[in-house]
Amino acid sequence: MVLALLLSGSAWAQTVIHAGRLVDAAAGAVIEAATIVVDGDRIESVQLGYVGEPDIDLTGAFVMPGWIDMHVHIANQQSPDRFLENFTLEPADSALRAVPYSERTLTAGFTTVRDLGTEHGVAQSIRRAVAEGHIVGPRIFTAGKSLATTGGHADPSNGVNSELRGDPGPTQGVVNGLDDAYKAVRARYKEGADLIKITATGGVLSQASSGQNPQFTEAEIAAIVAAAEDYGYRVAAHAHGAEGMRRAVAAGVHSIEHGTYMSDEVMELMREKGTWYVPTIIAGKFATAQAEVEGYFSEVVRAKAAAIGPLIADTFARAYRTGVPIAFGTDSGVSPHGDNWKEFVYMVEAGMPVMEAIASATRSAAILLNEWENLGSIEPGKYADIIAVPGDPREDVDEFGRVHFVMKGGKVFKQ
Repeated sequence: MVLALLLSGSAWAQTVIHAGRLVDAAAGAVIEAATIVVDGDRIESVQLGYVGEPDIDLTGAFVMPGWIDMHVHIANQQSPDRFLENFTLEPADSALRAVPYSERTLTAGFTTVRDLGTEHGVAQSIRRAVAEGHIVGPRIFTAGKSLATTGGHADPSNGVNSELRGDPGPTQGVVNGLDDAYKAVRARYKEGADLIKITATGGVLSQASSGQNPQFTEAEIAAIVAAAEDYGYRVAAHAHGAEGMRRAVAAGVHSIEHGTYMSDEVMELMREKGTWYVPTIIAGKFATAQAEVEGYFSEVVRAKAAAIGPLIADTFARAYRTGVPIAFGTDSGVSPHGDNWKEFVYMVEAGMPVMEAIASATRSAAILLNEWENLGSIEPGKYADIIAVPGDPREDVDEFGRVHFVMKGGKVFKQ
């Protein structure tokens, strides 16, 4: 019965909500006592004070726009068997496993996510299943298959023997040269992606020795960005090393993901160009913790996880103090789905005020996603994505983990 209610949600033609404290994400303020009127899947009005009889009483709660996580991998979750599963699982297995991952993400308060790398069209299928109401989950924007260079972080043949390795090309997301860059972007358009994700440097969890070397030329990245613009796509760049970041920012990507070894030069360039930083602190902390567990990672991955993981929080603190624009992202799928909220705690611990952390997951994320007209604040005309926690996270940051009300597109999925 509970599952059936979650799958259908509960919807009203018009719903009146009384909010005790309401986050005004556009102004960066908290309104004491407000009335939200929802009509269908959109917000009709927001009024000061309590007006009329409420259908939903949140007068004792702290009410926020639904959170947006700008970096997840919705179809998988890290485990000691993760690399082996590349050879033993079918795409359908990944899609089925994503059903609880999606539900946990939504009920944790994340009504929208940006999936940054899923193969075989699985994320697109999950996106469709959620949109059509077959499964419970957040609104999904996906990059489809991440783009890499030969041997790079998202080369699907890394770590396998020579008989299986082959030579993947742009259709499989492997780019070597400018022509490949255009074909790889067009292949993502063909598979139904919403944006482009590149791996501008090595990565922590790939079966390759370097976690930070630059892996695209600046010209290749510029070609990807130019091709992406033809299709209305924004480009996210996974990057740990400074030179790979510098090339990506100079070539015009819209966001840097992780940013572990971000230099002062890169920070200045990001401020100059308005490039967003998506820090994923929780992924670094999770990888570092698992690196201490014998056999959890292969030895090549374990060494990188131990070295890179501890640095992301410090980089975030420096970037925040320097004024680099920051949008919320977790890399969930590395860390467990549903724990996304812990990123707020780590951001606050690193020096970001609570209201700015909330803004990073609402207004800032919506702007980076190019969806500010629809998402990121509780305003007339926007999707009725509304969440609430019982207490004030400005007084207790652990309130982020106590979401007790979730509405997405006018439907209640947790109350």
